[in-house]
Amino acid sequence: MTRWLLIILAVAGMVRAETRLERGKRVVDECLAALGGPRFLAMQNRVETGRAYSFYREKLQGLSIAKIYTRYTTVSDTAHDLAVRERELFGKKLDYGVLFGETEAYDVTFRGARPLPAERFARYKESTLRNIFYILRVRLREPGMVYESRGADVLDNRPVEIVDISDADNRITTVYFDQTTKLPTRQVFTRMDPKTREKDEEVTLFSKYREAGGVQWPLAIERRRNDEKIFEIFAESVEINKNLSDELFALPSGAKILKPEER
Repeated sequence: MTRWLLIILAVAGMVRAETRLERGKRVVDECLAALGGPRFLAMQNRVETGRAYSFYREKLQGLSIAKIYTRYTTVSDTAHDLAVRERELFGKKLDYGVLFGETEAYDVTFRGARPLPAERFARYKESTLRNIFYILRVRLREPGMVYESRGADVLDNRPVEIVDISDADNRITTVYFDQTTKLPTRQVFTRMDPKTREKDEEVTLFSKYREAGGVQWPLAIERRRNDEKIFEIFAESVEINKNLSDELFALPSGAKILKPEER
């Protein structure tokens, strides 16, 4: 009995010895392994096909067939430069959409390509830099990244581990990881609105994970701002590491560049 008591006390001591930083890093490492580990880190591109919904004040404003192409690129300053390009196509014919590059973005239709307002691109850039999947794929070992556990809790009747992920610029994203699957279920961060100078709370929910090319990816993604639903996508399929052409992530040859919308 004494021997087993000593073992139990020793194990309990090891558990208590785990610091908040150690626990946070462990949870993140377990998540990375659950997402596919080396296969996730080797993901060069992704194609998501499904339906996208936009909302305004909780009311449906638009829905469309959607196809989203994502390609990861290489940058030296992962803290401030985007290492991804994205092409979003909408409609039955997938003949209009948005092209996001590393430094600019365009609305692309049959009329031409119209530069997106700087404010919209800035929101996209910050949302990308603080997205948990982007952090794990691109920024995981970036100097200054800190993974600090906030402990365990229950979210939607499921036990979760909560981790604050912060970078050298003190940008913090709080991520909720399912204790059973180890996968992200929710992320939260705040962003200063450049017009109102008030903080917006950006929340993203992830669910319905499926395996694609050895990688686990959420088919259902919901985004909320200040507790109001603003966007939702339900993917019917996700493909990893397809042979995507360079032209897909560039403006169409000879595209007319339209004037930016007046603000």
